[in-house]
Amino acid sequence: MADLIDLTEHGEALYADPHAVYAELRELGPVHRVRLPGTEPWDSWLVVGYEEARAALADPRLSKDVSRIQGPTLEERVLGKNMLNADPPQHTRLRSLVTRAFTARRVEAMRPRVQEITDGLLDAMLPHGSADLVEALAYPLPITVICELLGVPEMDRAAFREMSNEVVAPTSAEAYTAAMHDLGAYLTELIEDKRCAGPADDLLSALIRTTAEDGDRLSGEELRGMAFLLLIAGHETTVNLISNAVRVLLTHPEQLAAAVADLELVDGVVEETLRYEGPVETATYRYAAEPLEIAGTVIAAGEPVLIGLAAADRDPGRFTSPDSFDIRRDTRGHLAFGHGIHYCLGAPLARIEARTALRGLLERAPTLTLDAPPANWLPGMLIHGTRTLRVRW
Repeated sequence: MADLIDLTEHGEALYADPHAVYAELRELGPVHRVRLPGTEPWDSWLVVGYEEARAALADPRLSKDVSRIQGPTLEERVLGKNMLNADPPQHTRLRSLVTRAFTARRVEAMRPRVQEITDGLLDAMLPHGSADLVEALAYPLPITVICELLGVPEMDRAAFREMSNEVVAPTSAEAYTAAMHDLGAYLTELIEDKRCAGPADDLLSALIRTTAEDGDRLSGEELRGMAFLLLIAGHETTVNLISNAVRVLLTHPEQLAAAVADLELVDGVVEETLRYEGPVETATYRYAAEPLEIAGTVIAAGEPVLIGLAAADRDPGRFTSPDSFDIRRDTRGHLAFGHGIHYCLGAPLARIEARTALRGLLERAPTLTLDAPPANWLPGMLIHGTRTLRVRW
């Protein structure tokens, strides 16, 4: 058995700068058995090397369906099955049904609305001279976009934010369980309301109507599970992509100056942020469906495996000077959106939102600077970012 490395010993420093910890781990090897921080610390394998992470993301021996290993999780019992906790052929079926409704055309059609929302948020923010960027722009843009896309009523969004925050960065096991049950009840009611209301143009209504060529449709439980995945993944990640991009730019003045001088570099800002300080620190759990080896390390059947996306994307074996933030870098191959059959379905929408927000912000507030040191880091190892980001201009 490999030596256990206790990550809880790093305390809050792990949340503020996980990259320093991952660099130490990579020096020791690409795969480690670790004790993870959280409301209930537990042990897992952690993959920190790029090549090993990329291979593991596409390895069918690493199951996303934990019910095959240890029975249904709380999430699955309360919310139902979604693409992220399913393996083929179930995953193939679910993803096929969702992509029939969540099309490239539907995403591209959102572009003018994303611009309109961004402009409105900046109109409200800029006269004040300073703001919490998360509260003023990074949060309201993606939550508005995903809620409009799915058809979530505006009056529900504040309550949804509280539930969502607790799910991705739990403050306690009890609060997490309560948030899961609240989300399950809310989504059940939302789906039933849409069934009763009849045809509408939002994505959730389209998912309710979607039928495969063989007549297959999403069940009520599957609709709830998919709505949960799209709502949570559709905004929490993008909130932190936008705020991380601004935070990193403001701590790299030469890169900020280059982007302000040439807004065509904004696409590079987004992609380098995804590699350098991506919002998803580790992919959600996989479980060894059978005994296997990763880089010579034996992992027994049933054991959990975390794939470190942030760790892999700073691997010097893959990216030159990986700890340097360079918006002109060739970032192709980064793993911020995953790899293989679970590659993020919402990546095109996230890119549209982040590019639009950053371009608008840099164009209209070229003197942007930090108003306070970054703090209030999100706990856990799923999402990396801060709850607040004070800026001025």
